[in-house]
This record gives sequence, C-alpha cells and structure tokens, in this order.
Amino acid sequence: MGDGMHHCFAMSRLWIYILLVSITFNLSLSQDVSGTPKEAELNDNITIFTRILDGLLDGYDNRLRPGLGEKVTEIKTNIFVTSFGPVSDTEMEYTIDVFFRQSWKDERLCFKGPMEMLPLNNLLASNIWTPDTFFLNGKKSIAHNMTTPNKLLRLKDDGTLLYTMRLTISAECPMQLEDFPMDAHACPLKFGSYAYPVSEVVYTWTQGAAKSVVVAEEGSRLNQYHLIGQTAGTEDIYTSRGQYTVMMAHFYLKRKIGYFVIQTYMPCFMTVILSQVSFWLNRESVPARTVFGVTTVLTMTTLSISARNSLPKVAYATAMDWFIAVCYAFVFSALI
Repeated sequence: MGDGMHHCFAMSRLWIYILLVSITFNLSLSQDVSGTPKEAELNDNITIFTRILDGLLDGYDNRLRPGLGEKVTEIKTNIFVTSFGPVSDTEMEYTIDVFFRQSWKDERLCFKGPMEMLPLNNLLASNIWTPDTFFLNGKKSIAHNMTTPNKLLRLKDDGTLLYTMRLTISAECPMQLEDFPMDAHACPLKFGSYAYPVSEVVYTWTQGAAKSVVVAEEGSRLNQYHLIGQTAGTEDIYTSRGQYTVMMAHFYLKRKIGYFVIQTYMPCFMTVILSQVSFWLNRESVPARTVFGVTTVLTMTTLSISARNSLPKVAYATAMDWFIAVCYAFVFSALI
C-alpha cells in the first residue's frame, strides 16, 4: 500500500510539472504573437497606410497630370549643389552634382491617417504622375543608383508631393575667350517641361529666385576658376507648339591667373630679356648672335604652342595671343 501511495504522489507531481510547463509555453507564445503595445500600434499603422496606398492607387491613372482640364499644374523647384566642377575649356562644358527637388500637388492622392507626412519608397514614383523635366543645355545626365536609386518621395495628406533626385549633369557653358586668361564666364543650367506648355504645367522657384539655388560651402572642385556666385531666373520660349517656361540658374566663374603667370608670362618675359643679350655680343660674332637669336625665337614658338593647347580652337585672338605676339616681335627684332 505504501508503494501505491508513493506511485500516485509521483504521478501527481509529474502532471503538475507538465501543466506548469504548458502554461509557461502558452504565455510566451502569446507574448511573441501580440508583442509590446508599441509594436502592436506600429503594425496597425503599417496596415492602415498599406490600405491607404492601395486605395489611392486603385483607379489612379499616372498618364494624366493633376488638374487636367481644370487648372494648371504648378511645379516648385530648387537646387542644392553638392559639387561644382570640373570645367572643360576645350569642350566648353562643366560638370555639376546636385540634389534636384520638385514639389507639386496631386489632389487624387489626398488621404486621412495617423501621420501628416508619409515617407514613400522610390518605387512608388513609377506608379504616379511625375513631371517630365529635362535639361535643355545638358550634354549628359546621370541619376545615381548605388546602392539603391538616390531618390526621395514624400506625400502629404493634402496631396502635396516632394520628389528629390541626386543627379550629375554635364552642361554646355558658352565661353568668350577674348580676355583669356583674365576672363570670366556665366555658365547656365536650363531646365523645364519637355511636353507641357505653360497652359498646362508651369515651373516656379520654391523659395524665390534669390534662395532656390544653393552651393555647398565646400562644393567647389575647381583648379583654374573661382566660383564667385550664382543667380536664378526664368524665361519663356515660344515654339510652334506653344509657350514653354524655362528655369535658369547661372554660375559665375572667374579664372585664376596664377598658373598662366608661371607657365607662360614669366617664361616669355625671361625669353625677351635673354634675347637682348645678343646686343652685348661682339658685332662680328655673327654665328653666335644668329644661334642665340634663333634659339630665343624657337623658345617663343614653343611657348605660344603650349599656351594654345589648353584652349579650344577659336577663330579670334585672345589676350594671351596678343601678349605672345608682342614678345615674339621683340625677340625677332633682336635676331634681325
């Protein structure tokens, strides 16, 4: 009988242990499923915004601009320049790295939710209407895609969208080189809508023309120029298809003269001075005078050729060409 009671007591303890383990496991499992209150709230928000986005895109036609047939779509833009340069004199172009921001209102995307601003993935940009902005004087433009496309998309509850892209643009910069190397240039950056005239899409500067184009403090990557400032403005272009708004930003450059003083001006001065040494030679030492004169003439020729290598083949004379021509005349007169 004692053994039976002992066996019943052991079985009771075993069942109690199994029951406790089962209760503990169920509690931990339910905690894992339900999570903390913050996690539950986060999951609810994600579910809400997923439903909002699905509802917004349901029946949305990204081929049609906002306000079609009712009002003009206004695109507000601004530019933040992270890197300016290099500038190529021979190609008459410059390279610029920018954050290009565009903002517009699409009433089809209004929503009500727990947040006023909804940060979106850049993939959504392909599902909604976006401006067909292009750069008029751009030779080559690159949209950065490492490690993912460098694009930002934000949606406000009133349907206002902010679309930011990181771009590297090579653009034309017409140069007048008559004053080279003491010249200054205004390099333009022009952009606007490719297909929509002002009767459908109009561009404006977000913070006004004075503050909508900003260059980072350490943004200049120029060896031969000083970036002395920038301005912004607009102009209208009239074509057979209508009137188009063109946004313009001008970057003002002043050439650094130090390189040319060392490489061209000082050698030319020294060559002219050395050519006058032939007057100190004996008048009857014709071979010595001839060799000395020919050497200085060849030196001037070499200097003039090297000075031209860094310039485009323009059809007019620059200030440096006139300086070299005067030096050449002094050297040649010493030979005669």
